Amino acid sequence: YFATMNKTKKRNPFWAKIIWGFFIILVSTMIAIWISGYTFIYKTLIYTYPDIDDINLFDTRTVTDSAGIPWTLSTSYNKTKLNENTEATLTANESVAYLVIKNDSIVHEEYWDHASANTLSNSFSVAKSIVGLLTGIAHDEGYFSLDDSVGKYLPEFSEGRNGTLKIRHLLQMSSGLNWDESYSSLFSKTTEAYYGDDLKHQVLKLKVIKDPGTVFEYMSCNTVLLSLIINKTTGKSISEFASEKLWKPIHATQPAYWSLDHNDGIEKSYCCFYSSARDFAKVGKLVLDSGRWEGKQIVSKEFLNEMLTPNMIKDQFGASTDYYGLQWWMMDHKGHKVYYARGILGQYIAVIPDEQIIMVRLGHKRGQKVGNHYDDLFAYLDGALE
Repeated sequence: YFATMNKTKKRNPFWAKIIWGFFIILVSTMIAIWISGYTFIYKTLIYTYPDIDDINLFDTRTVTDSAGIPWTLSTSYNKTKLNENTEATLTANESVAYLVIKNDSIVHEEYWDHASANTLSNSFSVAKSIVGLLTGIAHDEGYFSLDDSVGKYLPEFSEGRNGTLKIRHLLQMSSGLNWDESYSSLFSKTTEAYYGDDLKHQVLKLKVIKDPGTVFEYMSCNTVLLSLIINKTTGKSISEFASEKLWKPIHATQPAYWSLDHNDGIEKSYCCFYSSARDFAKVGKLVLDSGRWEGKQIVSKEFLNEMLTPNMIKDQFGASTDYYGLQWWMMDHKGHKVYYARGILGQYIAVIPDEQIIMVRLGHKRGQKVGNHYDDLFAYLDGALE
């Protein structure tokens, strides 16, 4: 008995040191995180990766609708079976919605994973394209010029190299700001933007480190700054402005919701706009109809033309950007011009003008990058064209 007790006494100090050391490391790490301001890491570690159903993780602001007008169903509604590749791609990427509209009528509509025509889903970076349209509307109404200095409205960008930044540069993704558009790093600025609680402070402390207008670099901060300028010039939050100038005029059928960085904070305007496939398609219709809705010009044709014209700024590899205009993507697909908005998990609003087609796809995954686009989009467009 006494021999056993002696052995136990000898072991205790060793395990005590291990436990004590682990405790010290844990406390030290928590203190370091607190001091550094990286407290968003806690939420990142809990939720690990953004999802289309994150609406309840954050406070939201409502983008109100009016008396919504639903889409009509085509006489050929869901009568044509999708080709095998489109079906396989939709399944492999865990789609929740696939919607095809031609000549203003729904010709194909499918939902998965308990989703329906009224299910809300995270848009992710499709929101950037929505903010692009809202910027055009504010510009059309005379709140600012695209060639105005950002510093005219946001004093943090009024001096030194920051003073060379213009609104047009934000739209083109050529701001030259010191932003890290990384989606896998725990400490990246994009991770902080999603899980952090002071997005405004985060973007207003950025610095111009490359001459604006010289290099195309896709950065979420550019869209946030656009929304701050809209707020500054109109006196309305981006959600309020969207309600009045976009969501109600296009007769959205239900409210949308925009995630905030904290209670009564600012919208995560680079992402996190929650709506349904059918209402996202109405954004596509506005673009397809050159900014008009039922005869009323919502956003000018002149702005739409520039928005959908390649900006041709050199990208990081020295190639001219013939695939991006002002917050909207573009491509040629099998002889058709395609303009589209896209999100990180394969969220798409695509328009094919010569065929009068709008395609919306929502889901949990996307395909592999091929050049400047993703191969799953090709399959979805094929399904829409057929």
